[in-house]
Order: sequence, then C-alpha cells, then structure tokens
Amino acid sequence: MPFSLLADLAVIIHFLFILFVIFGGLLVLHKRSWALLHIPAVVWGVLVEFTGWTCPLTPWENWLRLQGGGSAYTSSFIERYVVSIIYPSFLTRSQQILLGLGVFLINGAIYGWIMWRRLKR
Repeated sequence: MPFSLLADLAVIIHFLFILFVIFGGLLVLHKRSWALLHIPAVVWGVLVEFTGWTCPLTPWENWLRLQGGGSAYTSSFIERYVVSIIYPSFLTRSQQILLGLGVFLINGAIYGWIMWRRLKR
C-alpha cells in the first residue's frame, strides 16, 4: 500500500476519532458499554486541546507523507484540516481551549443526562 494512501487513511482515522470524541456520548445513550471507549477518548481529546499537545497521529501522518514523496505540514491536524472547515482564519490558542471546553461541555451534558435518567428510575 503506498505511503500517501496510508497518510490519507491516517487523516480519516484522525477525523473519525475527533468525531467520536465530540459525539461519542450519543453512542453511550444507545449502549452504555461505549462509555468504556468514549470516556478515555474524551479525556485524551480535552487534554490535547487544553495543553496544546500534538496528537501522535499527526507526526505519523507527516512521516507517511514524507515516505510517499509528499511534504509534511508544520501545524497540528486540527489547524490543517478541521479549522479550515470551521474557521476561516488561523486557530489561536484561545480558540483551541474553547474547542476543548466545548467537547467537555457537550459530553458532560450527555453523561449528566444519562446519570439523571438512571437516578430517576
């Protein structure tokens, strides 16, 4: 399998992971066992956003692109792909923290609702 194709696959996996972090709580509404995967993913996603860490998938994708004859990028995955969709300008540190806070609040609301429903029974 060519390296550039593997790099594209890394982008798809990265994007799906981000969607899972943001919206995976909805899967927990359907089946509670999803929480075993989702809660650690949310913790990781929030930590990456709050601390400014680089997700390990980004260097891996860059390495695959270089091996395939392409060029690596110097920004994070979110800055390169997601921000261009969500924001028209460059992602600032405060915007990154807001994204992390949004992930935390969305999932906190979903899990709070699940616990409230469970306690109500």
